[in-house]
Amino acid sequence: MTASGVPGVAVAVVHEGDTIFSKGYGVRELGHPGAVTPDTVFQIASLSKSVAATVVAGQIAETEVDWTTPVQSLLPWFDLSDTWVSSHVTIGDLFSHRSGLPEKAGDVLEDLGFDRREVLSRLDLLPLLPFRISYGYSNFGLTAAAEAVAVAAGTDWASLSEATLYAPLGMTRTSSRFDDFVAHEERAIGHTLVNEVFTPYRSRQPDAQSPAGGMSSTVTDFAKWMIMVLEGGDAPLVAASNLLPAVTPQVISRRSATAATLPEFYGFGFGVGPDATGRVRLSHSGAFVLGAATRYVMIPEAGLGIVVFTNGTPVGAPEAIAQTFVDVAEFGAAQRDWWGLFSEGFRPFRAPVGELAGQVPPTDPAPAGPLDSYAGTYDHAFFGPATITATDGSLTLSLGPNGLSFPLTHWSGDRFVYDVLNENMPAGSVAEVTFDAAVNGASPALRIDYLAADDWGTFRR
Repeated sequence: MTASGVPGVAVAVVHEGDTIFSKGYGVRELGHPGAVTPDTVFQIASLSKSVAATVVAGQIAETEVDWTTPVQSLLPWFDLSDTWVSSHVTIGDLFSHRSGLPEKAGDVLEDLGFDRREVLSRLDLLPLLPFRISYGYSNFGLTAAAEAVAVAAGTDWASLSEATLYAPLGMTRTSSRFDDFVAHEERAIGHTLVNEVFTPYRSRQPDAQSPAGGMSSTVTDFAKWMIMVLEGGDAPLVAASNLLPAVTPQVISRRSATAATLPEFYGFGFGVGPDATGRVRLSHSGAFVLGAATRYVMIPEAGLGIVVFTNGTPVGAPEAIAQTFVDVAEFGAAQRDWWGLFSEGFRPFRAPVGELAGQVPPTDPAPAGPLDSYAGTYDHAFFGPATITATDGSLTLSLGPNGLSFPLTHWSGDRFVYDVLNENMPAGSVAEVTFDAAVNGASPALRIDYLAADDWGTFRR
């Protein structure tokens, strides 16, 4: 914690069916006295995916769904940009990120305030990678599959998870609803890095992608889930035969960089691969730029697992703690400087976004055009409308269904900027807005650089 600066950490270790260690370190919120304990509730980000996979595995025996069930058979309105893929993509395809959806598909729409149904309904506008031979880590792809399973069960995802997994396992402080998280007095507040200093920030509201990243839990509760997985399932909750496909390789998630390195694999919601001893390792990391970093590692052959929750922007701390522990358990000592490795590896994760981030504004900028000439509503099929208003000598940009408002600052000519901080825009990020006048019959346009490259981020009036 001293090296990373992370405000709070909770750790639990399980072995051969028992929780043998659980402890909290640091504080739930900087500037406040509440200490982290094993029962402190954290947002666990993408560890939700592995837990969600066990909910699905449990439903295979209860409903007519299977990993091979086409999602459209349960969600007729769900489409991708290819008709054949739309009708054939399965629950398993989406849980293993091999549907062809690009990485982070739909995440920016969540930042803009769109709800789950609206995000999922717009995925058909995205070009696809080759089906079932590509790996594109997609929160909303997995969420679509989970939504289909909930429909088959006749309920919503959060209720299904609570009734079929959390409650039976005694995970009493675990939920897939954000409102339940904020209702806990003993909850860890997210901290984001501002000028490399951890700063308390409002907690991220991840309900739109709850199956993929919206769980909250304690290490005490999560240890119960790890024990169930390490035992191969807990019939009748999760039959071993239905869990097995989730914890075995389904797609190559990272190809070998050299002939001397091994590839990495992904199951259904689980990272799967060999550890340094050749044993199978199940693992996953979770990351919210706005203030959560989590990690679990399980070695089924050894009946061993560790989970680490933290309440800060991902800097590699939970990965370093978990891997150091695994080294000590298997070799008696850490085999390398894991903190040094992971801290450098995670540095790009928090780098400011935007072509003008970190740049000094020009001292002699070209003048802007008449502000009223920029005003109006510019449309985009995927991102929705962008509205520019000119009031009292300044421009304001409005985006998303709730009208997120961003005052624009003139940069030079027809270029303006605004500061933004959200899950995909770390502190220090700068968005550039460029206006293009009507040319050769084309409509006036507005381009927002961070939304996408080339013409994808272009809105037209």
